[in-house]
Amino acid sequence: GKLLSEKTGIPCYGSEILEGVSERLGIPVADIQKYEENTTNSFLYSLYAFGSMTSEPSNLLSKENQILAEEQKLIREYAMQGAAIFVGRCAASVLEEKNVLSVFIHADRESRRRRAVEEYGIPERLADSTVARYDKKRKNFYAVNTGKKWNDWNNYSMVLDSDKLGAESCA
Repeated sequence: GKLLSEKTGIPCYGSEILEGVSERLGIPVADIQKYEENTTNSFLYSLYAFGSMTSEPSNLLSKENQILAEEQKLIREYAMQGAAIFVGRCAASVLEEKNVLSVFIHADRESRRRRAVEEYGIPERLADSTVARYDKKRKNFYAVNTGKKWNDWNNYSMVLDSDKLGAESCA
């Protein structure tokens, strides 16, 4: 996303969304990430997540629901400013009524393991479990927030293999 932003001059939002929610709700980013790890697919959550997200979060909602509502609100605000690149946060689902190109970028397990070690400094002995843990978090977050499967390529406009194409070609 950042590379595409550099090439096109289109703003990219990823961690900026979490930082914005943190500032608005007065919740540290680390706490937001913990809440998101613990999201559940409760009836109230589903009703709220798939209902209208234009109103302010109610104090009756759980922290997870307040965070989701604020994330979606912020994504819409960024999108209203013009073209934007969103990394994660189920932004394509939030903006599905708009002209959105949703892209799923994947690579085989070994490539992702190697990237975890080389680019993110994860110790080799922890690389497999780290990749698996992040996949599980993405899968759960996507399922809870969209009602869809994260790795179902039918949910995306375009699917790219970063191992075969490389980051530069994907951008």
